[in-house]
Amino acid sequence: MSYIDGFVLAVPAENRQKFIDHANTADAMFKEMGAIRIVECWQDDVPDGKVTDFRRAVQAQDGEHVCFSWIEWPDKATRDAAYAKMMDPNNKDPRMDPATNPMPFDGKRMIYGGFTPVVEI
Repeated sequence: MSYIDGFVLAVPAENRQKFIDHANTADAMFKEMGAIRIVECWQDDVPDGKVTDFRRAVQAQDGEHVCFSWIEWPDKATRDAAYAKMMDPNNKDPRMDPATNPMPFDGKRMIYGGFTPVVEI
């Protein structure tokens, strides 16, 4: 069964195109390293919750939009090998270099994690 990396982040509304450009650059690298599907989503219907919600989870501020993204890998081993290669200081891809592909959002407020699917229809 596949393996999923999920991401939730807050992006200033004026950085929408920068976010798309950043994602396209990084996503091409993920595909080269074995990702089988990548989805980048821009907030459309993100309601405020009573206890918690997407906006609170990433401490979204006025003028920021929530983005929800995921990368599907064929398996965890492929994902782990890709991340090891991306983070290797001797083999760092320039697409991951903040100087050449700066994040158009506050990475400290990004929520991310890896998930094993338990139901797939």
